[in-house]
Amino acid sequence: MITEKKFPMTASGKVKLEEELELLKTVKRKEVVERIKIARSYGDLSENSEYDSAKEDQAFVEGKISTLEGMIRNAVIITEDELNTDEVRLGKTVTFKELPNGDEETYTIVGSAEANPVEGLISNDSPIAKALLGRSKGDEVRIVTPGGEMSVTILGIK
Repeated sequence: MITEKKFPMTASGKVKLEEELELLKTVKRKEVVERIKIARSYGDLSENSEYDSAKEDQAFVEGKISTLEGMIRNAVIITEDELNTDEVRLGKTVTFKELPNGDEETYTIVGSAEANPVEGLISNDSPIAKALLGRSKGDEVRIVTPGGEMSVTILGIK
C-alpha cells in the first residue's frame, strides 16, 4: 500500500484550504462549465479558442480541487503543545539577522500547503526553514540556499 504524503499545517491553514476548496467547487467549477456551454454554442469546436481555453481552465480547476482534497485529507495539525517551546518548530515565527551586518528578517515556518513567502510564510521544506528547525534564540546558523550561503543569528522565536 502506498503511503500518501502528510501535510503539516496549522488549524487556521487547514481552514483556509477548506475555504479555497469550497470556492473552487461551488463557484469556479460552475463558472467554467458555463464558459464551456457558451463556447460550444459558437459552433465548430476544432477551431474554437474560447472552447479550448475553457477546457484548459476546467482541467486546472479540477486538478486544484484534487490537490486540495488530498492535502486536507492528509493534513497533520500542529498542536499548541508543539508550539510551546523555545526552539524553532513548525508554526513558530522566527526573527533572524544575516551576519555580519544584514537586515532583520521574520518568517513563520509552516507546512508546504500554507507557504506564501510574500506573506512571510515559508515552507518547512525550504532551505532556510530546514536550517533553522530545532535551533534556539541566540544560535548562529549557516544556511545553504540555491542563491548561495549565509550565516544568521536567531534574534527571537514566537
